[in-house]
Amino acid sequence: MKKSVFDISGKVAVVTGGGGVLGGSIAKSLVESGVKVVVLDIREDNVNASVTALTQLGGEVVGFVSNVLDVEEMKSTRKKIVEKWGTIDILINAAGGNLPGATLTEDQTVFDMKIDDFEKVTNLNMNGTVYPCLVFGEIMAKQGSGSIINVSSMATFSAITRVPGYSVAKSGIDIFTKWMSMEMGTKFGEKVRVNAIAPGFFIGDQNGKILINEDGSYTERSKKVIARTSMGRFGDITELNGLVQFLCSDAASFITGTIIPVDGGFSSYSGV
Repeated sequence: MKKSVFDISGKVAVVTGGGGVLGGSIAKSLVESGVKVVVLDIREDNVNASVTALTQLGGEVVGFVSNVLDVEEMKSTRKKIVEKWGTIDILINAAGGNLPGATLTEDQTVFDMKIDDFEKVTNLNMNGTVYPCLVFGEIMAKQGSGSIINVSSMATFSAITRVPGYSVAKSGIDIFTKWMSMEMGTKFGEKVRVNAIAPGFFIGDQNGKILINEDGSYTERSKKVIARTSMGRFGDITELNGLVQFLCSDAASFITGTIIPVDGGFSSYSGV
């Protein structure tokens, strides 16, 4: 039987932030599709927990404690991955996050923002994607094939209140995704592709406090989000996995340089 163009089994995928909610969900879906998964995370406990859980699914999984802002450390990790599995076919850049000092409260203005936290957030979210692309993408460039998937945000489609640092960093990821797709395609061949997914609003550890009240009801911010989402609900984190797998497969062979929303219609709905 001919192999499906959607089949990604046997490929080797590196997932940065693989011990977190977003990266963990994507890693699980890849393992379930027969992909060999490398979990990278700065937190050793998260790496160990993720590897244990994914291995129990019957998958081939390894994990490394790795800082996405440390190029030399990632190069060392890259060497170990290639020694073990011979290649890297997929890179998912799911590492990122925000800090309280770079997130404004309702009664603050941008002039109250902590500059140190702004720099940390922009560094982590932008360079924490750029650097892994340079380290692990080099393998794809040399072999002439591979798929890189970055994580953008609704904060790049229009101005979202309270998150200036995160918005700036994710906007940087958008143009870097387009730039890197051009660089890879023109210099290393059509089979090296770079895209980004732009998640809509999903309730997780990082944004839970500003979206959900202590009694479990929606905050005013949540109500505004739902009002702008044509599907009228928050997303489930697993609803990102189908697009990720598609972009990793040969079914997406002519797709590169795109930023694709998975947002229930938030980015396309004016609210009126």
